[in-house]
Amino acid sequence: MNIGIIGSGEMGTCLAAKFVKLGHTVSIANSRGAASLKQVAEETGAKAASIEEVTKNKEVIIVAIPQKNIQYLPKNLFKQLDAGVVVIETGNYYPTLRDGKIPALVQSGIDSLWVQEQLGVPVVKVFNSILATSIKELGRPKGEKNRIALTVSGDDIEAKGLVFKLVYELGFDSFDIGPISQSWKQQPGSSIYCRDLTLNELKKRADAMGTDWSEMRKIILAKRKTDEALMKADYPAYLKGLKD
Repeated sequence: MNIGIIGSGEMGTCLAAKFVKLGHTVSIANSRGAASLKQVAEETGAKAASIEEVTKNKEVIIVAIPQKNIQYLPKNLFKQLDAGVVVIETGNYYPTLRDGKIPALVQSGIDSLWVQEQLGVPVVKVFNSILATSIKELGRPKGEKNRIALTVSGDDIEAKGLVFKLVYELGFDSFDIGPISQSWKQQPGSSIYCRDLTLNELKKRADAMGTDWSEMRKIILAKRKTDEALMKADYPAYLKGLKD
């Protein structure tokens, strides 16, 4: 499969290396240009490219950049995509830790609805609720004990089907959260965010949240705020808390 990745941070680089190893053709880009990606290309086997190049003739495009930078992507970047191209969004909104206040996100509270509007194309949300280190280390064959699951949300059933296949190749089960409007369940502050859960446990926690964002919004956003404060003060303690 021909995969383009926008973002050369920890998640983008991790996914590039994994997909190259699995036999996919991968191009990677960042805001600083292809010349800045020499080391990343050498380490991952991905081809360094410009942001415009990384979106051309691809079957899958993965957007793995900070939420605050979504609005600065070229406005027509996704306008000319071929039919059937799957756009994956891996981001999370951290207003006090990294991204600052984004009024539209403060109003809706659902990260990927805003990202979808900014990009102008449907997105599938995945790889946001798992640490890059877990992707690197915790993939397991199907049926193996303690195989963990990744949450997936999106409105396009066929696009999600392709994402399920990629998740499977990486060594994880998929759990379909539902449409992108339900992607709040996999945002920071939720009970399934970065918890490395088995499929059964993930389903149990997702079901416990229900489907009404208006009921869960205050709880999840308050927990995100608390978690961001802990990340700033004591990141190892935050990571330890993810085991709960």
